[in-house]
Amino acid sequence: MRTVRFSDSTGYTRTGEWTADGILANGKTYDPDDVTVRPPAEPTKIICQAGGYMDHRAEEGFDDRPDRPELFMKAPNCVVSHGDAIELPPGRDDVEFEAEFGIVVGEQCREVAEDDAMDVVAGFTCVNDVSNRDDQRDERNWVRGKAFDSSLPMGPVVASPDEVPADATLSLRLNGETKQETTRDHMIFSVPELVAEVTELITLEPGDVIATGTPFGPDDLSPGDTVEVEFDGVGVLENTVTER
Repeated sequence: MRTVRFSDSTGYTRTGEWTADGILANGKTYDPDDVTVRPPAEPTKIICQAGGYMDHRAEEGFDDRPDRPELFMKAPNCVVSHGDAIELPPGRDDVEFEAEFGIVVGEQCREVAEDDAMDVVAGFTCVNDVSNRDDQRDERNWVRGKAFDSSLPMGPVVASPDEVPADATLSLRLNGETKQETTRDHMIFSVPELVAEVTELITLEPGDVIATGTPFGPDDLSPGDTVEVEFDGVGVLENTVTER
């Protein structure tokens, strides 16, 4: 199932299933072009992995495989939906896209064993970990670099785990040109490993998201750009880029 949250013409927010025939909700079919898609989850926090693929670690100057995931956090203010604008922070010239997929948590959980991890996973979604490198790299300030408003486009749906192949392709297109592409089976740490690692010390709530890291190829965004993140089984997350 591919679950979507959307607002209809009255402004009422509904939850439905996105199918080939449209969005099904409460016995009615909605045309996706006639509704406003909302973020597919309402996280209290987003736990992000830095360097989820070896090719991206290498381009950042790290050749070693980490012993455990390197983590940081984003807050709910970062989240925007499919179709929303990414607003570039003022005065920053080096803001990059990062295609990722997100693990959406389905229930409150802590200290989850790897063997039980999929029991707490509601599904997967597309994520774009937009990153302000001016502050992240120059000041080593990850709050300014990663947690600014609109820095986490997410969506368009939460696809249940059975919808997403073990070798699902993750890709990003900038103005129609493919800039990033990998497959899920190239991750350094698996989904169960990430869930177990995060929940060792952090309680996750329903709707919380673990962003799994980006592959080789992050690059600059500019006003007027259109950026698309695609993940097999989920679909395409599309956003435009504007100045704040």
